[in-house]
Amino acid sequence: IYEGGIIVPLLIGMFLMVLVFSIERFLTIRKALGSGSIADFIRKVQYHLANRNVDAALSECDKQRGSVANVMKAGLRRYKEMITEGGITTEQKVIAIQKEVEEATALEVPMLQKNLVFLSTITSVGTLIALLGTVMGMIRSFAALGESGGGSDSSALAVGISEALYNTALGIGTSAIALIMYNVFTTKIDSITYGIDESGFTLTQSFASQYK
Repeated sequence: IYEGGIIVPLLIGMFLMVLVFSIERFLTIRKALGSGSIADFIRKVQYHLANRNVDAALSECDKQRGSVANVMKAGLRRYKEMITEGGITTEQKVIAIQKEVEEATALEVPMLQKNLVFLSTITSVGTLIALLGTVMGMIRSFAALGESGGGSDSSALAVGISEALYNTALGIGTSAIALIMYNVFTTKIDSITYGIDESGFTLTQSFASQYK
């Protein structure tokens, strides 16, 4: 910190933020993925719905315990209610199931994307702040060179260059880690949201075909 100048504490703080938010997102998304494969879970639910065994499909949701299972469970409960519901058409029942799935999705997705904005911001801002520290270090270097009249004041010149390189290294490292973690988490979230969309499609198509 001493050799890197006043920008280094800010970069260290940003690096610690990346670590904290990465751990927090890792734990949250790991819980959201649930146990087992999402694709296998959806296939099991499709199998039970094809056999008109809604209770078995609900038990699969209890086993999986992820975000996709939470959405599927909400939809299955409405699915089960619509089987015995009278006085409305099949199309209206399908719309009711779809609406329930959309409401459950609206609760799950924001939780998955929470705090990712910090990682994406640090990815961009970290490099800019490092560049600022680098420029400040180079200013100090040339100032020292100017004061010596272009002589051999190598120690002051080396201090300024060292400050610039400390900022560059720390800023690039912080931004690189933030970018990697952001891409990893968004990829995981995309797989979860795809599973949620597939689960909603499964419920509506199954009901439309089974209970015409």
